Amino acid sequence: MRARRLLGLFAILATTLAGCSVFGTPVAVPTAALTDASPTRALEPTAALSPTALSPEDALMATIVAGTTPTATADTVAATAIPTITLGPTAVAQPLAQGWWDGAVCYEVFIRSFADSDGNGIGDINGLIAKLDYINDGDPATKTDLGATCVWLMPVSQAASYHGYDTIDYTTVSSDYGTNADFQRLAAELDKRGIKLIIDLVLNHVSSQHPWFQDALNNPNSSYRDWFIWSPTDPGYRGPWGQQVWHRAPGRNEYYYGIFWSGMPDLNYRNPAVTAEVEKISAFWLNEMGVDGFRLDAIKHVVENDDEQENTRETHAWIREYASFLRTAKPDTFSVGEIFGGRPGVLDGYYPDQLDTYFEFAIGEGILSAARSGDARDFLRPVVTAAARLPYQRYAPFLTNHDQQRAMTTLNGDPGGARIAATALLTLPGLPFIYYGEEIGMTGTQPDERLRTPMQWSTERGGGFTSGQPWQAFQSDLDSANVALQDADPNSLLNHYRSLIQLHTSTPALATGSLTALETTGDSAAAAFVRRSDESAVLVVLNFGRQPVDGVTFAVAASDLAPGTYRLTSLLDDTQGADLVVGPNGAITESAPLARLAPQTGYIFRLNS
Repeated sequence: MRARRLLGLFAILATTLAGCSVFGTPVAVPTAALTDASPTRALEPTAALSPTALSPEDALMATIVAGTTPTATADTVAATAIPTITLGPTAVAQPLAQGWWDGAVCYEVFIRSFADSDGNGIGDINGLIAKLDYINDGDPATKTDLGATCVWLMPVSQAASYHGYDTIDYTTVSSDYGTNADFQRLAAELDKRGIKLIIDLVLNHVSSQHPWFQDALNNPNSSYRDWFIWSPTDPGYRGPWGQQVWHRAPGRNEYYYGIFWSGMPDLNYRNPAVTAEVEKISAFWLNEMGVDGFRLDAIKHVVENDDEQENTRETHAWIREYASFLRTAKPDTFSVGEIFGGRPGVLDGYYPDQLDTYFEFAIGEGILSAARSGDARDFLRPVVTAAARLPYQRYAPFLTNHDQQRAMTTLNGDPGGARIAATALLTLPGLPFIYYGEEIGMTGTQPDERLRTPMQWSTERGGGFTSGQPWQAFQSDLDSANVALQDADPNSLLNHYRSLIQLHTSTPALATGSLTALETTGDSAAAAFVRRSDESAVLVVLNFGRQPVDGVTFAVAASDLAPGTYRLTSLLDDTQGADLVVGPNGAITESAPLARLAPQTGYIFRLNS
């Protein structure tokens, strides 16, 4: 999402400095930084931008948008009508029905940066197919694959920009990546390996180059006019992070609404025809292209209510109906939503009868904060809050994604911090997501292209990614952070991730068990919790600190463990732990399963009664 905001600012600033605007009228460029409510989505000050700062893709986009200005001038037209959306009742919160998502671990892939099969420097579908055994080879007995059971692909449809979040054609695979037939073969190959497939579906907006918008823009009588939001004058209000949201239509006396920038006009979901069309698109990907679900981009903005532009009641109502449609179109469809930023508790309103799950940004921020500071309380606060506040198993924790500074950069290159962060993530409830390259400690910071650099497979020519020139240069740590090097090292971050993922998917308590946080005494660097399902129970102990911790004890007044003495068996290594004694109501009193906790180390013990 941040890329979309910056792209718009780049295009406007570049054309303004050239003495004109994208739409042929002067555009006021704010000099102050525009900042989202989420700290991971802050925009750089506009003063830092210049025409030379534009990437080739951004410069091309500015040229494309400027080049669409029609020569005709039309009379002012009426504002878009705002029909009512029926809000409907809210259902009672409940867990998800059992399905493939139970115990899954999902791996996020940017096709452009994963593997290039034809040497043009751009990753493609055939390249991804060739690397599928790295993600999961389909054989549970092998340990040389990650073992992820789900893949999330960033946008795959034809789009105006490299990142794909400005769609031009929803039902055609980007020509950079391959063909629809290539995609169907990918879906079949994933299915052979037991890997489920989620794709990014961008429903809030389209590209200004989309034929729908072009027809609506150039033809006042277009059937697509009411697929977008128009006003005869600029209503005057700004967007949630202070941005311009009403954009002058080129050659016309009117404005259109686009919350991210002028190159991404919002769709009008108060028009039933728009909803009907996106339902057809969704069914196409589910039933003809073989996907198993969707990640819904920027879903909190889907229906506006004048200057109320996020988390509206109408948005909740629309998502509720859309989710119901997905379950009808394909009963085991999985949906995950992006609800970023905002005040605490905003996520609560998206349960229980809308999408299946949502990303929980606060957990990733808490894990990385604890791994940096060494204070386990930074980790426990968001974890306990989410477990108490959100419906069971219906949130998706992650460390970072394609919009955020990579985890290893945030951790200042600290391999111990990366290991303890991985252990924390993959022992929590919910469906964990891992951003490609995170498992080898790839680095990356803004601009956004540098968050999405090619996967670092090896130190050979082209980094094992391409036989040609990669579309983006590799990070400077290619020699130390690559798959080939870490594959051969049993103690590497990559092999640590492999062990954790395979434990998460094969251990019922880690996959779908309850969570009981234990109170710690002795050192704030330590945290412990119990995960329990009907089939198994585990004790997780974490030391986020950079020093050994001695004599830490754990206690809790009540848990869902049955009374008794439990023998501890390590699931990660050969560490021996003392017996855990559980009293009435599952109480644990001053237990010290380990005399010493090694620095930045996590322990996972099976509890055997």
